[in-house]
Amino acid sequence: MRRHCGRYRYYLRPTSQSDNVTLASTILRHREEWGRTYHKFRGGTNDYWGPNDDQQNNQLDLGHHMMTMLLGDRLYLAPIDEKGQKCSQVLDVGCGTGIWAIDFADQHPEAQVTGLDLSAIQPEWVPPNCHFAVDDVEDEWTYPADHFDFVHIRCLMGSISDWKALYSQAYDRIAPGGWLQHMDMAIDFMSDDGSIGPDHMLQQWSQTFIEAGEKLGKTFKITDRAEQLVRETGFVDVHKKVYKLPVGTWTKDKPFNACQALKQIGLFNYVYCLEGCEGWALYLLTRVMGWPIEQVQVFIAKFRNALNDRKNHAYYMVSLRTQKRALYAAGRSAGFTQKIQAIEANVDNGTAHNHDYEADYYDHIAE
Repeated sequence: MRRHCGRYRYYLRPTSQSDNVTLASTILRHREEWGRTYHKFRGGTNDYWGPNDDQQNNQLDLGHHMMTMLLGDRLYLAPIDEKGQKCSQVLDVGCGTGIWAIDFADQHPEAQVTGLDLSAIQPEWVPPNCHFAVDDVEDEWTYPADHFDFVHIRCLMGSISDWKALYSQAYDRIAPGGWLQHMDMAIDFMSDDGSIGPDHMLQQWSQTFIEAGEKLGKTFKITDRAEQLVRETGFVDVHKKVYKLPVGTWTKDKPFNACQALKQIGLFNYVYCLEGCEGWALYLLTRVMGWPIEQVQVFIAKFRNALNDRKNHAYYMVSLRTQKRALYAAGRSAGFTQKIQAIEANVDNGTAHNHDYEADYYDHIAE
């Protein structure tokens, strides 16, 4: 049983380099629309489309367990446990309910773990080496340069207006030799057996949200663009892993990526989508797409019906990238891309460091 003996305080992001101030109680009240609650901090300035009530938070926690299982019951793949690798300061960007930060702090009592989010929804009792701050991660970070040894980002698709700027802020605050891990979903439902065609309801759902993200200026297609952006930012030793994440229990269990419970992951994902879809849709389809609420409710009902159709062998892709800030580079230069390419060209002859991770891709479909 987990034992947490530290009680944390919320902090509100300072507007200058002065000390943080205790969070105003008004931030905890949130705002309410369509019977759901949403963050109040930065509301109207940088709205996040997801609710922050218990229904959505339970779905987020389920997603955490699903993603952890997908990694073989691991919180991360970045090689921060290797001999000589320092990991004393850790940042979780867009931490949600704080569950990843809490689990990481439990596993690494030697590390100080900070979680940032627009909503103060994290539990009150946490490990003594874990704390949370209410912050907009797209604002200028106030942490000093070279401060963090590991920065973690997960499932911020459709939430960031300038990914290059976010990666740059992370790069500047990561100490040389430190790591960034970014894991995100591609929301494009598909199948390998033709059960999800271009006119299928699940595809209509995907394309509607992709369109909403582009209209909002916060892409849902970051998994397609991340690698180029992190390399342009200056990160090196970039490693990518791609997973198929099934929706439902239509798959057969086989060993893959040290995880033996594909059906359970698929079941978790089914519930994750079923419980999360209303929260995903309400803000984006009314405020961004301009749909009347009645049309949104019908669209959600059709999506749920499609999820419940066992003839659909749907999945979507999840991408995980780990990348390092080079030891020799304190900043970026115009020729940094060429330096990266030179490093990668030397991997085969042993002059550059390369981690031999598991296979970058697996293919698993019901027979």
